[in-house]
Amino acid sequence: MQATKKLSEVKIRDLKPLHVVKRYGDGAGLYLEVKPNGSKIWSYIYRQGTSQHTLSLGKYPTVTLKTARGKAEDMRIQRSGNVDPAEKIRSDKLERKLSQVNTFEAVAREYLQKQANAWELVTHTKATALLETWAFPWIGSRPIADITSRELLETVLRRVESFGKLETAHRLKQRCSQIFRYAIAIGAAVRDPTPDLKGALSSPTTRHHPAIVEPLRVGELIRAIETYAGSLVTRAALRLSALFFVRPGELRHAEWAEFDLDGAHPQWSIPAKKMKMDAPHIVPLSTQAIAILRELRSLTGAGRYVFHGLHNRQRPMCENTVNGGLQRLGFEPTEMVAHGFRTTASTLLNEQGWSPDIIETQLAHAERNEVRRAYNRAKYLPQRREMMQSWADYLDGLRDGRNIVVPIKRSA
Repeated sequence: MQATKKLSEVKIRDLKPLHVVKRYGDGAGLYLEVKPNGSKIWSYIYRQGTSQHTLSLGKYPTVTLKTARGKAEDMRIQRSGNVDPAEKIRSDKLERKLSQVNTFEAVAREYLQKQANAWELVTHTKATALLETWAFPWIGSRPIADITSRELLETVLRRVESFGKLETAHRLKQRCSQIFRYAIAIGAAVRDPTPDLKGALSSPTTRHHPAIVEPLRVGELIRAIETYAGSLVTRAALRLSALFFVRPGELRHAEWAEFDLDGAHPQWSIPAKKMKMDAPHIVPLSTQAIAILRELRSLTGAGRYVFHGLHNRQRPMCENTVNGGLQRLGFEPTEMVAHGFRTTASTLLNEQGWSPDIIETQLAHAERNEVRRAYNRAKYLPQRREMMQSWADYLDGLRDGRNIVVPIKRSA
């Protein structure tokens, strides 16, 4: 049975200060201290083991009798659950402090700083601008641990969508996911809310990169590349873009340490961190590719990158170098771009009858099954070696005015 309360609002108001602190009990550990200066302070007193603890609950009348009793009851409930109220107060205070420090923007900028050396400057600049434009103004000051999937969707991503920037919304969601995962790693958050948003955003319209796919025009393209009069490094990048048909970013970040030109099966082994699908990839080297690389090694082999920058040899070539080379050769961006070499190869190899599975594997497109994806680095590798040499020979034929019509090739 609950003990009779000893205090009332009327009695509290009538309490007069004395020359010493006087404590008036309300029962079950709740007290009101009246100090000589007239201030009245609530306190909750309890024993934890052999120690006595006194916790201040606030000043009367800001904290009313009813509020003080409620706070005291909460602490009694905590103690019944073997929770020390003093420790709970310290823990809550620390959590509030950490929440103020671990805002979304603070964690995001820490993550961006960590990636400064791992990412290309252009990638880092774009990621920073994306967050500064579309995320920080609305959730930057929020504790990252408190941000829910609904808040992220309605406050940030829907706003981007409303401007018709569908690709930007998806890219921003990916960046936010990276930041939330980093927050989990450093103990600033417990989960990443972005997976809950699968299917919530409108899908952007698929963009098709301009590409030349007619054999006669491909022959003209290869002949033009052979006569490129600019930088020898750019000329090699153009030639190998056609032979490798990798993504432009993968090509320009190629490093000499990744190439085996002299083994039984010469190849370029691209590490997972450089691939869009985060899985390692192998590009078998044709005899034509090996000849170009050996020639190029005399120019850039002393450095890290196969295609170093024109103005800074410690960095890879600019992302617009190949596109600029194509335009210099007279191919407009509406007709052919660096990424278009992938479409060119995919279209013509399919027309030649190569297995779509072999082509898609060499293009390093996504493997739907995550377990299978982890083991597909060498998938169809013998067939891919054969295909890559056949493709190089085919391009030579188109360059020389041959191979406009090719025999159907079936390879499983």
